[in-house]
Amino acid sequence: MTSTLPLDGVRVVEMSHMVMGPSTGMFLGFLGAEVIKVEPPQGDKTRNLTGMGAGFFPTFNRGKKSVTLNVKDKDDLARLHELLKTADVFVENFRDETLAKMGLAPEQLRKTKPSLIVASCKGFLKGPYEHRAAMDEVVQMMTGMAYMTGPTGRPLRIGSSANDIMGGLFAAYGVLAALIARERTGEGAAIRSGLFENCLLLVAQHMVQYDIEGTESPPMPERVFSWPVYDLFPTSDGRQIFVGAATDGQWEKLCKGLGLDHLLEDPRLQSRPDQIAARDWTLPLIAEVVASRPYDEMIRIMEENDLLFAPVTRPAEMYDDPHVNRPGGLFVSHYAGKKDFRAPALPVEMNGRPVVSMNVDIPSIGQHNAEILDALKVETAE
Repeated sequence: MTSTLPLDGVRVVEMSHMVMGPSTGMFLGFLGAEVIKVEPPQGDKTRNLTGMGAGFFPTFNRGKKSVTLNVKDKDDLARLHELLKTADVFVENFRDETLAKMGLAPEQLRKTKPSLIVASCKGFLKGPYEHRAAMDEVVQMMTGMAYMTGPTGRPLRIGSSANDIMGGLFAAYGVLAALIARERTGEGAAIRSGLFENCLLLVAQHMVQYDIEGTESPPMPERVFSWPVYDLFPTSDGRQIFVGAATDGQWEKLCKGLGLDHLLEDPRLQSRPDQIAARDWTLPLIAEVVASRPYDEMIRIMEENDLLFAPVTRPAEMYDDPHVNRPGGLFVSHYAGKKDFRAPALPVEMNGRPVVSMNVDIPSIGQHNAEILDALKVETAE
């Protein structure tokens, strides 16, 4: 089948591990690029993680080709340099000084091949912190993200590798911009994405509030509400449901849907500020109604009345969600030597179809050595 994806024909060489760098390669691969993952001879260490790290390698390395090279060996390092001569993009997440010693720094590579785009996934952009080590949790603590997520005195990281994934997304975004610019100029670019700066952007709304008003938002669990209802409620069978009413229309629908029509006529509740000020006595009324009905019935009531709501679920329960299981919601990947698994691709549709390459399997260690390295020998000989 002929590919019609945007990056068909683009070759990406990725030498990275964990989440940020691999997610960059994955995003480009889903858009149709050929992504060659360079691993050490024993394989990427992320392959062997367990527990909360068990999903790292399979999730973020779907659809790639695996080539093993020992970059500490001069011959293998030379092969890597030859491979990069065939590439459009190089994705890496090593320390700057380590790359320079191997002749892989962006400025070194682009002397040999000016059209090469180098995407560097780092902890920090250029500045006082650029040589610091960083991980997702580190930058969440540094930027105020953890402060805003947990209650006072208990900073809490958010429940996924969101910064790593978004950092990879911004690196891929930079690559796409560089590919467009290269069409005009023929010149590549050195792209640098920072984990810290990504997290800083995520908390920018709180920074700007302080800069404009001189006031700081409390952590999200203690926030001052801007809406009449925006809360969790337990159902009669012990489950939880999130219910919101952020507009006048939603407030009216909620009152009618829950049989609380009398609140619509209450003179104390005729404006949104009045409704917010009355939360201390209106929320218990809503909670009483929700607590009198089982979870499934509440979901039905919410859907029938077009209300703002969300069931509180665990990630594992997503495999049973009807919307997740719609055509194009999940893709099955073959994981050599392990169990096949289902995972989502890009959260984007193009012309009504998911944007994802045909192959989303996980390569075995060095699976594509013959295909890639043998072709490299022929090109070198020629």
